[in-house]
Amino acid sequence: MKRTSLGDHPCSIARTLDVAGEWWTPLILRDVAYGVRRFAEIQEDLGISANVLSDRLDGLLAEGILERRPYQQRPERHEYHLTEKGAELIPPLLALMQWGDRWKWSGQRGPVRVTHDECGHQVHVEVRCEHASARCGQASCGQRREPASCRPPLSINPGAFPRGGSCRRARVVSLEG
Repeated sequence: MKRTSLGDHPCSIARTLDVAGEWWTPLILRDVAYGVRRFAEIQEDLGISANVLSDRLDGLLAEGILERRPYQQRPERHEYHLTEKGAELIPPLLALMQWGDRWKWSGQRGPVRVTHDECGHQVHVEVRCEHASARCGQASCGQRREPASCRPPLSINPGAFPRGGSCRRARVVSLEG
């Protein structure tokens, strides 16, 4: 079944999901970030079919999220590595992991802990104000559309977004626990 592209949607979350939200893609990114970088290793770790894995890797390569590096000449074989663009997807994946740890595991503790190499302490993702460096919760964070993003593209249902360039303020959900 062919899915509808979100690449032109006037929302950064939708556009990100268009690239990294397809079934298996976040788990492939997780594996590569954790050092599982060869096709057969990723396939074995995830239990994913070769054609689906190949399709997802091709998409991540085309998007510039992963790059291939040769590790063997004959026959030629490659490993997959995160690019700078791909590495910037790790904090959102960690935020999803934190949510899953809290809400999908008894005792609010999942099976994996991500730690800082230098000090050994657990890594935690949170939303902070870039100006005041204060932690933001749902009650203290809001969203404002930039004027150019208020007009929906022609391919999107016009009734789904504000009309005529007037932007409304909306509340957003934070990562606060």
